[in-house]
Amino acid sequence: MENWLTETATGVRLQIRVQPRASKNEITGLQGNALKVRLTAPPVENAANKALLAFLAKTFGVPKRAVRLIGGKHGRSKRVLIEGISGADVRRWLGNTIT
Repeated sequence: MENWLTETATGVRLQIRVQPRASKNEITGLQGNALKVRLTAPPVENAANKALLAFLAKTFGVPKRAVRLIGGKHGRSKRVLIEGISGADVRRWLGNTIT
């Protein structure tokens, strides 16, 4: 399986590289072994982390409570756990973004 995506017993764990203060919220593909996510939120007072979790919940169609930050609270490299979806679901939703 890909380095950026690991299936767990309850969902998936994603390695993410965040670019704050972007012009729009979007997933732009892979950067090294991480999924690159651009966010409009600034990297202050946890704003980018909150925006990331909300954006991923909306993107993958899961409740906000199903998305948790499990690593990288203060850096651009993050680890996120999303419960209730599979790796196949993630690849299908991302489509051509990650090729």
